[in-house]
Amino acid sequence: MSASSNWLSKPAEFTGPFPTSDRDRGFDCRTHLDYGSGLGRTGTIHTAHGTISTPAFIPVGTKANVKALTPEMVRDLGAQAVLANAYHLYLQPGSDIVDEAGGVGSFMNWGGPTYTDSGGFQVYSLAKTGRKIREEGVEFRSHIDGRRIFMGPEESMQIQSNLGSTIAMAFDECPPALADRQYIEPSVERTTRWLLRCKVEMDRLNSLEDTLNPKQILFGINQGGVLEDVRIDHAKRITELDLEGYAVGGLAVGESHEDMYRILDAVVPHLPRHKPTYLMGVGTPENMIQAVDRGIDFFDCVFPSRNGRHGHVYHATGKLNLWNLAYEKDMRPIEEGCDCPACKGIRKEDGTYTGGYSRAYIRHLLKAKEILGMRLCVLHNLSYYNRLMVEMRNAIRENRWESWKTEALYKLKIQNS
Repeated sequence: MSASSNWLSKPAEFTGPFPTSDRDRGFDCRTHLDYGSGLGRTGTIHTAHGTISTPAFIPVGTKANVKALTPEMVRDLGAQAVLANAYHLYLQPGSDIVDEAGGVGSFMNWGGPTYTDSGGFQVYSLAKTGRKIREEGVEFRSHIDGRRIFMGPEESMQIQSNLGSTIAMAFDECPPALADRQYIEPSVERTTRWLLRCKVEMDRLNSLEDTLNPKQILFGINQGGVLEDVRIDHAKRITELDLEGYAVGGLAVGESHEDMYRILDAVVPHLPRHKPTYLMGVGTPENMIQAVDRGIDFFDCVFPSRNGRHGHVYHATGKLNLWNLAYEKDMRPIEEGCDCPACKGIRKEDGTYTGGYSRAYIRHLLKAKEILGMRLCVLHNLSYYNRLMVEMRNAIRENRWESWKTEALYKLKIQNS
C-alpha cells in the first residue's frame, strides 16, 4: 500500500514523488480563458526542485512546518510546494543550521519546491516594536527575546540563500493598507531600490561555488497600497528587471475585497504575462476564485491551517464553526462527499474505507483540547483548498470557467449572507 493511500481515501491530483523538469526555471501557459478578462489561465512553473501546476495554493509552513501536520500529510493532500519564512527561521533555529541540514526542504523532509518569504512582511507586522526603516534596511526587535535586529536586501538574500529555497522573495516594505499617498510613494520608491539590490546580491550568491541552491529564483513584489497609478507605475518598473516571476503584495492587510479586486484589475495586465503571478497572503475561497479570474496563478495563506486549528472548516457552501452547539450531536462528516481523511477515513487494502469522523466527535476533541481535533480540521481544510485548485484548473482547461465560477461564488454568497 502506497504512503499516499494511508492518508487519502481518493488520490489527489498530485501525490507521491514530485514531478521533475528538464528546466530549472520558466513558465509555460497551458490554457487561456477566451472570454471575460481573458487573463485566467492554467500553466506550469518550472524550478530546480520540480514543477508546479497552476492555479496553485501553497500551504504556509512559517517555521518549516504546516502546523499540526507532517510534510508527508501535506503532500498527500495534494500540495505541490510549501512556504517558509526567512525571518522566523533566521531567529529559530538559525539559517546556518538549516544550511547545514541541506536547506529548508531537506530540513523538514519536503522533497519538492519551497518558497521563502523575505521578512518584508514582518517589517509591517512588527511596526509596534520600535522599528526603524531607512535606506539601508530595517531595524526592529525580535518578537522572541527583544534583541535588536537589522535586515536589509542583502541580509534577506543571504538568509534565503542559506535556506536553499527554490524561490526567494525580494525584500520589500508592505505599507499599511490605507496609508496615504505621502507615505506610499516614497515607500514604493525605496522598495524598488531594494529590489535592485536583491537582484545584484542573489546573482552574486548564485555564482558562489558553495551556494546551496545556485538555481534559486528571485520574485519581485509589486506594492502601492490601494493607489492604482502607483501600483501600475511600480509594475512597469519592476518588469524591466526581467525576473522569473512577480508577486502582488500588500493586499489582504485591511482593505476591502472590492479594493483588492480593483487593484488586481489595474495591475495584473501590467505584469509580464509570460511569467507567473503570485498573490501573497490571500485568502478566502472567494478571493482566490476572483483572483484567478483576474490572472493570478498561485496563492499562499494561513487561513486553512489557522482556521482549522480553531475549529473553523471549509466546505462547498462556505464555512462551519464546529464549536457551535448545533454540532454537538451532528453525526455527519464535515462535508458529505469529501474524500479527505477527516471526512472519509483511510483507504484499506481492499479498497474500502475506515470511515471518517463526525462533526460531533471533532467538536468534542476541540473542546477537550485534543490535538487530533485540530489535526482533522487542518487536514480537511487543506484538502478543500487543494481540491478547489484542481476544480479551477479543470474548469479552465475544459472551457467551462464562467459557469463554474458563477455557481461556486453563488454557493459561497448564499452561505455567507
